Order: sequence, then structure tokens, then C-alpha cells
Amino acid sequence: VQLQASGGGLVQAGGSLRLSCAASGRSLSNYGMAWFRQAPGNEREFVSAISGSNGNTYYADSVKGRFTISRDNAKNTVYLQMNSLNPEDTAVYSCAAGPGADYTGRYYSDAEYGYWGQGTQVTVSS
Repeated sequence: VQLQASGGGLVQAGGSLRLSCAASGRSLSNYGMAWFRQAPGNEREFVSAISGSNGNTYYADSVKGRFTISRDNAKNTVYLQMNSLNPEDTAVYSCAAGPGADYTGRYYSDAEYGYWGQGTQVTVSS
């Protein structure tokens, strides 16, 4: 399985971006999928996840109400719509997939995801 993330870039505060993560190699329709981010000097942190079993979505408090995760199983792709961006959102965003989170409920834990894509840089200027 390969995950290819795209859609990052430079945007002004208050702007929007949509990240995409396309999977190849096998269908991930029944896998949980998630976005994590890592800013320079910081640990990787959970951003959002979507269940593979029921489509439920989960968000970090810092992005709740601003970001929306969705998936298109026909395209084997997960999206992250990011609105009202602020400089604190600047980071490398990585997508991940795996079956574990649907069993444990630990969608926020990177240990539940066995497949990772390369990161895409998001930079928000003030």
C-alpha cells in the first residue's frame, strides 16, 4: 500500500487549503484513515481521523470547527478541508491508514496506523 499526500502550500492566515491522500495497492475502504502533523521542533500530533467501519469522524480540539475530513472510497482517497487557517497550523501534514483504530477506538494514536504517506508542507503566513 502506498499513500500519496498532496495539496499543501503557502496560504495567508484566514485562508483555506484542501489536502488529498490517495491510496494505491489495495482498497482502504474498510480502514481508518487519519491526518497527523508535525511542526519544527514539535512531536507529531493527531489532527483528524475517519473510521473505516462507520464513517465517524474525529478531530483534535485545535482544529475542530475549522477542518473537515472526508473520504471517497471509490477513489480510495481521503481529504482534509482546512479553513480559517492560522500560523499555528503550519506543519508537515501526513496521512495514515490502518485497521487498528476501528477496533481500539484510539483514532488519535499514530500506533494504530500501519501505512503512512509522505508529508505535504502547509505554511500559513500572518
